Amino acid sequence: MKVMHTADLHLRNYKDERWRTLETLVAIGKKLKIAILVISGDLFDKNSDAENLRPQIRSIFSNNGFKIVLICGNHDQFSYKKGMYFGEDVVILSDLMQPFQYQDVKIWGMPFARVEKNEIIDKIHSLSKVLNPEEKNILLYHGELLDTFFSRRDFGDEGEERYMPVKLSYFKDLKIDYILAGHFHTKFEVRRLKNQGYFVYPGSPIAITKKETGIRRVNVFEIGKPPQEYLLDTFHFEEMVIEFDPFTDKRPLEIVEKYFNNFHIHARVILTIKGFVNGDAIGMSEVELKRLIDKIVADRCDEVYYEVRDVRVVFEDELFKNFVEKLKKRNYSEKKKKQMCNTIIKAIMETHL
Repeated sequence: MKVMHTADLHLRNYKDERWRTLETLVAIGKKLKIAILVISGDLFDKNSDAENLRPQIRSIFSNNGFKIVLICGNHDQFSYKKGMYFGEDVVILSDLMQPFQYQDVKIWGMPFARVEKNEIIDKIHSLSKVLNPEEKNILLYHGELLDTFFSRRDFGDEGEERYMPVKLSYFKDLKIDYILAGHFHTKFEVRRLKNQGYFVYPGSPIAITKKETGIRRVNVFEIGKPPQEYLLDTFHFEEMVIEFDPFTDKRPLEIVEKYFNNFHIHARVILTIKGFVNGDAIGMSEVELKRLIDKIVADRCDEVYYEVRDVRVVFEDELFKNFVEKLKKRNYSEKKKKQMCNTIIKAIMETHL
């Protein structure tokens, strides 16, 4: 039996990038012949978005050939009120003690709630009385795993509040095969449980903020086998750093074009241009270089940071010329030579201020 696991789509509007990502996930589910699509919280960005999008959700979540099992997250905590219809294929888990059974697999839902540590531990330990070790057990969870180091940026724009934090040790005596989690946006993360089960964050399937860089993923796996990353062709951010070398890079515009010709079509770039150029060698000033780079990257970049400096005045300095000639005769690595050149370039630049 095959399961697809995702979280944190943060839907806002019909037919925008996030909605198209949901359509992509449903299409992949059909292609891979999954039995269940799990969404571990924050399907919607706000409770009002859930209400506004519910008619369209009913359509996309019906007659797919697989079940869609949901829990709420901290953003859509009150979106799934009792009796609300979200589609023919939808199962909403709002009570930890009322699992969804599919063949010999039981799926338990621990949706987001604002509870203290002791309450969380009590909730988890209450499962010990009802779990059947002869069955495969999956727990859906939305919150923070404290065993792994995260910065606050990994959870989106959540501020400093802690969201239903747990430790792997809380689950050590439970026969849980998979904990399919949500809330951690930035990357695919897998940890092993003491009983050899798996705790999985799939990361958001589309970049929600500029912190979610790199190609996005979902978790697709066969019951009884390890979690597997499945790469998505969805919108994401990429961080790119281009560093110019004033000795070798005589055509900086061609370098920029080459980088962007090989970039993912759905990526938006956060670009940093750094290093040094020799204005005489490239035949343009810093102003002209920036203008032409802007023209190349305008349609692909979300942010551009220019840290590059024209050092033609350094290349005209007799002290620098003598240094370079002596350096050529030394048996240093190219990396070491570059570091030494950069150091003296910065020093000479300061003397010309």
